[in-house]
Amino acid sequence: MQPDPADHIIIDDILPPKMRTFHKDAKGKPVESDMAQFLAKWLDNWLRIPGTDFKIGLDPLLSLIPGFGSTIASGGGLIILIEAVRSRVSVPVLLRMAGNILMNTLFDFVPALGPVASAFFKSNSRNLRLLQDWQAGQHDLVKRSTWRLFGVLGLIVAALISILLGLFALYVWLLTHLFRA
Repeated sequence: MQPDPADHIIIDDILPPKMRTFHKDAKGKPVESDMAQFLAKWLDNWLRIPGTDFKIGLDPLLSLIPGFGSTIASGGGLIILIEAVRSRVSVPVLLRMAGNILMNTLFDFVPALGPVASAFFKSNSRNLRLLQDWQAGQHDLVKRSTWRLFGVLGLIVAALISILLGLFALYVWLLTHLFRA
């Protein structure tokens, strides 16, 4: 008995999407969408500064508009993050990408220096590179570099906590010795 064709309906065969998110390379692996490349280019590397090889994008320029510009630029970065979710990037790498977006957004809160820091940090290009490396099959390399980053950040946080605890102990010791009389 043959299976009923209605039981095996594949939506994309009936209603193909107008634009597929991923293209396939020669080996059939998904490659990042044109949208992720487009956003990374326009947000981080759109305009070359004359006389240099340094490029800036719309991200630092938009961040000059308080509130609104930062929201638009972060929204573009979130689209790259969504592309990574669709590529089934691991959670630690997604956290790293979200951290890049968060750092870029935090830069925007620093008047005058924020857009400069954003121009050098280039969070969207970093996230595109992580996405490309992941899709190229370099899962172990991306995971290792991500765990290394988390390890270094953990050590920095531990060092800061140790310094704060040491300063607190010194403060308590000074107060007890100065006001003992």
